Amino acid sequence: MKIIGLAGWSGSGKTTLLCKLIPALTARGYRVSTLKHAHHAFDVDTPGKDSYEHRAAGATEVMVTSAKRWALMHEHRGDPEPTMAELLPHMSAVDLLIVEGFKREQHEKIEVFRRSVGKPLLAGEDPKVVAVASDGPVPETDRPLLDLNDVEAIADFVVAHCGLGATATRGVA
Repeated sequence: MKIIGLAGWSGSGKTTLLCKLIPALTARGYRVSTLKHAHHAFDVDTPGKDSYEHRAAGATEVMVTSAKRWALMHEHRGDPEPTMAELLPHMSAVDLLIVEGFKREQHEKIEVFRRSVGKPLLAGEDPKVVAVASDGPVPETDRPLLDLNDVEAIADFVVAHCGLGATATRGVA
């Protein structure tokens, strides 16, 4: 499974880009999954639902399943937040896993950069940034510069950089 990240400061457009990049890649026949880091407490469950009540009662993991999907919720219960490497084995094998966030982890990533956000360029300090996707010029980096508004060009870069041509599941249902 190939892995590429989208990293950048809050408000730079990582999620917007990701939501356009996924269909651009799946239209080419690639199976794509995502791993998203949240910087705040979040919950995918609803108080009053059985699964929520199971967790509230102290269950470490609760799996909810139906004919359409399944979800596994894991409570840390005081344990430290897992690293990306610890989370990866929980993902099913696909052609490409796109990681949103985890900007300090040591996987290759495309930096999403908007000067208007007012934050420094990550590429200057992170050798794992393989390209910068921006809405304007970024003369302070020698990394390939991708037009943030040209999703097909970014998809082309991802396919080439990750060597996806030979691993595509095109035509597989």
